[in-house]
Amino acid sequence: MRFVIVTGMSGGGKLSALRLLEDVGFYCVDNLPVPLIEKFVELIAMPGSEVTKVALGLDVRADQPFEDAQRILEKLRENGYNFEILFMDASERVLLKRYKESRRVHPLSSDGRVEDGIAKEKEILKDMKSKSDYVIDTSNLLIRELKEEIDRIFVKNEEYNSLMVTILSFGFKHGIPADADLVFDVRFLPNPFYIEELKYKTGNEKEVQDYVMSFPEAEVFVDKLTDMVEFLIPNYVKEGKYQLVIGIGCTGGKHRSVTLANKLYDRLKNKGNYGLKIAHRDVAGQGV
Repeated sequence: MRFVIVTGMSGGGKLSALRLLEDVGFYCVDNLPVPLIEKFVELIAMPGSEVTKVALGLDVRADQPFEDAQRILEKLRENGYNFEILFMDASERVLLKRYKESRRVHPLSSDGRVEDGIAKEKEILKDMKSKSDYVIDTSNLLIRELKEEIDRIFVKNEEYNSLMVTILSFGFKHGIPADADLVFDVRFLPNPFYIEELKYKTGNEKEVQDYVMSFPEAEVFVDKLTDMVEFLIPNYVKEGKYQLVIGIGCTGGKHRSVTLANKLYDRLKNKGNYGLKIAHRDVAGQGV
């Protein structure tokens, strides 16, 4: 039997993960009272049980100490029950935004301040997160991208680490992305904006890509950037980093940055056991 504990920060995507696990054949149970966890596991693990894949949702609630759930899990492991832990996370900025949009009250914010609840929850879950088999940071994930990550872990059973790499094109005139870990400026390349037939196209179109990549400096840049990123990724994984955002910027975020972000994505995809996604922040704008 494959048994998965799904936990994490409130607003981090636990319910979405449980729904996606249910879609791939897991029997999912959420918000089971802590005293019933041990008995539930014993029942589903009985010989002859038809249930082969189970996901149990656990979260921090004001009415029962999370430490009790952790103790029960430790006891189950000592008694020979094997399980994996999937921890759903997101940045504090994103969690705050989600709470404001949903107008929900954080379960630990007795004074009504969501920030305080998030801080308390993060401290309570610190040990659980460090012991998790998989950590998925949903800060920049669409639901289809989360589905790809769930499939990669629990359907395809691929070797997995918890780093999610986002390659993000942007325009400097619209500001540097606040969540970028690495930022690269490609304004040294000739600008397609000044070519009339390319002006209103983007780096997602072949004509612009061909123009940008026709300059030897563009190929050299992609080669060197790929080498550096491939060196950095395993070291970030070793450090325990869960989210890496690589920003590639030009003036308006439509031509050069989009082209080179796409080229870097093509170089990195299917090459590692980390998550990889691409996003073009300013491609819809009319900047240079």
